[in-house]
Amino acid sequence: MTGDVIRIGLLGASKIAVPAIIKPAAEIDGVDVSAVAARDAERAAAYAAEHGIAHVVADYAALVASDDVDLVYNGLPPSQHMEWSIAAMANGKDVLCEKPFALNAEQAKRMIAKAAEYGRTLIEAFHYRFHPLFGRVLQIITSGEIGDVQHLSAVFNVRIPYRPGELRHELGLGGGALMDLGCYPVHWVRAVMQSEPTVISASARQERAGVDVAMDAVLEFAGGVKAELSCSMAEDLPSKRRAQLIVAGDKGTLTVINPVSPHGGHELIVESAHGKRSEEIPGETTYHHQLRHVLAVLADDAQPLTGGADAVANMAIIDAIYRAANMLPRGVQA
Repeated sequence: MTGDVIRIGLLGASKIAVPAIIKPAAEIDGVDVSAVAARDAERAAAYAAEHGIAHVVADYAALVASDDVDLVYNGLPPSQHMEWSIAAMANGKDVLCEKPFALNAEQAKRMIAKAAEYGRTLIEAFHYRFHPLFGRVLQIITSGEIGDVQHLSAVFNVRIPYRPGELRHELGLGGGALMDLGCYPVHWVRAVMQSEPTVISASARQERAGVDVAMDAVLEFAGGVKAELSCSMAEDLPSKRRAQLIVAGDKGTLTVINPVSPHGGHELIVESAHGKRSEEIPGETTYHHQLRHVLAVLADDAQPLTGGADAVANMAIIDAIYRAANMLPRGVQA
């Protein structure tokens, strides 16, 4: 750390790092994107030049060992989350790791154990969770306005056509609709219920062996509360993505349109005995809120909302959904 500035190193010259880290860091005091590493040195150099990053390091190992980095952003494919997050923490760095946290729950457990061993902060980048919208969702539910939760449904669909090298279609990289998209609905319903469900059933659509382009699942929480989840990246989807969460209680219903990136437009609809109303919750981008949260955690001003046992539990449900759909969890051999 230089003075009061947290220096961030990027693992991977990724597209997601631009909205997730580079843009908010440019607008938030006390943070600087100081270094980047990529598989291809020329790509890293071009990326650094485009985004004003001071240091280009030779490889991932050099970045996690760099004296110019305090916090590592792991934007690599899920297959590399465990290895390089652990390597970063072993080198005294805190880590913000992209979702899904790991290939499977066992890897997630190892990551959390190493965070404890090295005394480092490890946060999962579920950026939606840090926006005031989801805080408002939880506030409405805990207020009792819609009564006791009886049923949930959640969907996240984004058209992601197959092309060679597209990580979401590559089994070895941790691809699949459930991993890339479905991890959000799983997290939404767990966050609402504040407990862990059992997977009742699941079915997958596969166009290439082992890679789900769509997944449907039914979960059950204590008291018989069912949650129906759906996600798809199929090529035959409409071009406009769909993200929605519905929480039905015994006194009303809460519908959240676009909980994943509310800064792009969202709506919160409450229907109860008091009538029907619509709310929009002001805020910055989810990524601004995420980075502010990370900085607050590093300053000991907040506790992590994601990561730790929460990350392990989310991966455990994803593993169980794959098994219920007669598929292997990512990174598990037959």
